[in-house]
Amino acid sequence: MSTTEPAGPGQAEKKRRPERTNATKQRLFEASMELIGERGAAGVTVDEIAAAAGVSKGTVYYNFGSKSDLIAQLLRHGVDIMLGRLQDIQGQSSDPLESMKNMVGQAMEFMDDYPSFARLWVSENWRTPGEWSAVFAELRAELLAVIGSAVKRVADGYKVDESIARGSLEAAIFGAIFVVGLDRQTYNPERTREQSVAAVMTIMHGYVIK
Repeated sequence: MSTTEPAGPGQAEKKRRPERTNATKQRLFEASMELIGERGAAGVTVDEIAAAAGVSKGTVYYNFGSKSDLIAQLLRHGVDIMLGRLQDIQGQSSDPLESMKNMVGQAMEFMDDYPSFARLWVSENWRTPGEWSAVFAELRAELLAVIGSAVKRVADGYKVDESIARGSLEAAIFGAIFVVGLDRQTYNPERTREQSVAAVMTIMHGYVIK
């Protein structure tokens, strides 16, 4: 005879909690990125983030701990969104170069949707020593791994210049996505996303031997 008890209110609440937490995190992410984009991470308080997200300060601390932990988790959340988009687009084209182009386009679209995240990434990523250096190193490695997989597919499908060091190639693509994307947002909004993608893809076209 089974001794399993039916789920009570407490258990049902636990099942709902992850979804509710994700929704809260998304609101905090969007509110934080907007505020941080205006004044930088140091110039934004937890009170302001909570108010902009429509939650209490206590909710922020309950779910995320300190302001430093909050921003670290929001960086994780932003990269998870970006990784999801990049992974979804992989394999949609039989041509690995076209697949890479689509992936770069998705990265540009992410930056269009969350421009302040891109600014935070660029402004804080190279700060040494930085408050979130370990977080950035981990997240950067995950993004570079996805780019590396796409580059490998190109190398498997095309004749490529093997004198170009892998790792440096992925870093060049990664850096170009952020720099070209931010340049368009900040200084050249008249440029289209397609033009920006084409500029980044010149790196890959230089890697492929015609």
